[in-house]
Amino acid sequence: ESTQFTNTMSPQRTLLSLLALILTILTLSLSAKDVELSVNAQQKEVPFRTAPGVDVNDPITSFESVESILEKYLPEKELAQFRRIFYGKGSLPLSVPNQKEIEQIADKENFEFRAESVVQNTHEESSRPRRVVRIGAIQNAVTTPTTEPIKVQKKALIDRLEVMIDAAGKAGVQVLSLQEAWTMPFAFATREKNPWMEFAEDAEHGESTQFIKRKARQWNMVIISPILERDSAHADTIWNTAVVIGNHGNYIGKHRKNHIPRVASFAEATYYLEGNTGHPVFETAYGRIAINICYGRHHPLNWQAFALNGAEIIFNPSATVAGLSEGFWAVEARNAAIANNVITVAINRVGTEWFPREFTNGTGGKARRDFGHFYGSTYLASSDGSRTNGLSRVRDGLLVVDADLNQNQHVRDSWMFQNTARFGLYAKFLTNFVRHDFKPQIIRDPAMERRSASTLEHHIRDD
Repeated sequence: ESTQFTNTMSPQRTLLSLLALILTILTLSLSAKDVELSVNAQQKEVPFRTAPGVDVNDPITSFESVESILEKYLPEKELAQFRRIFYGKGSLPLSVPNQKEIEQIADKENFEFRAESVVQNTHEESSRPRRVVRIGAIQNAVTTPTTEPIKVQKKALIDRLEVMIDAAGKAGVQVLSLQEAWTMPFAFATREKNPWMEFAEDAEHGESTQFIKRKARQWNMVIISPILERDSAHADTIWNTAVVIGNHGNYIGKHRKNHIPRVASFAEATYYLEGNTGHPVFETAYGRIAINICYGRHHPLNWQAFALNGAEIIFNPSATVAGLSEGFWAVEARNAAIANNVITVAINRVGTEWFPREFTNGTGGKARRDFGHFYGSTYLASSDGSRTNGLSRVRDGLLVVDADLNQNQHVRDSWMFQNTARFGLYAKFLTNFVRHDFKPQIIRDPAMERRSASTLEHHIRDD
């Protein structure tokens, strides 16, 4: 019976065993597949596009923009209130000519394209038409290693900028500004003269100026081109200079950086000193413009001087890094727009630039080969305190904004900052302040004197 039972049950047991084995194999196979899919998804998942070399695992570069964080975590109602306070009336999406083509170019060439308008924040007048100007700003990373020959580095940047300038031209931009020292890596932290001085060129006839003249003429566009200038007429002096090219491809003029930083790695005085061009305003076919180069944005009087000279738009081409100034960035240009009743455009380069040899920044930190992360975030602010969204912190970008220059006068009429200013009072104070024998106007609390005398008498008795 035992043998018969075993023989009759063997096929059933065998079948059950086979089914159990198949289920086990399927389970393991599906689990492995799930793991593989999960790993592949993690490998393929990129939260946002970046410039080459940006590490999204670094906390500093782990997010694309302030706006992306706000939109991700703030509910719609709260986000609207945040924007009302920190962005004013804000901006609206702008439709531009050739938009689909530009978006395709931007996608292919890996740069952000953002088009917005603040025109709607300015009321229409019955006595004069709107003065709408289309403003553009470009931020970009360096495109080749800094170990490459200077000619190779410069050509690569010119080629890169040509694509982005052409996109601006297709969008109908009328006034365009590039970032500070766009023709080169921002090598001034290294304190080395060789080979970086080779990037310096003549402001009016240099290689980059000839290129910008051609682009300006092609697109009927005014272009601001900040470069490292070599002034051959004055013993080859070096300057940090913004060249202004008119919409006919003509040289209009230049402005040299007024304020030179001496903070952290920004040892720019090793290469050039404070500019000597004052606060020029350039009257162009599209409005009166000025350029407050980089570090000058920390000086309120620098903004004010350009505005008092008649500027309607003040560009701030910059190169600044996350560990140093990002907390200032969203405040300074917007504040300058409000205080001076002008449009301001803050432009910052993007990415991390590595150099052949280590250098220190004078703050006790370890020697390193990079300056830090240039955080982009280019934006425009208008005289009523409204501002656009910022460009990416980690990627090249083109910002295009329509603005009505009439708004500057509307805000002046409303707030009367110029009428209520006490320029004579300030002039008298500053005249005294620059004297070697200046004494601050401090009125000391008499009670403090009595307390000091009482304390001194108490100590004398104790002694």
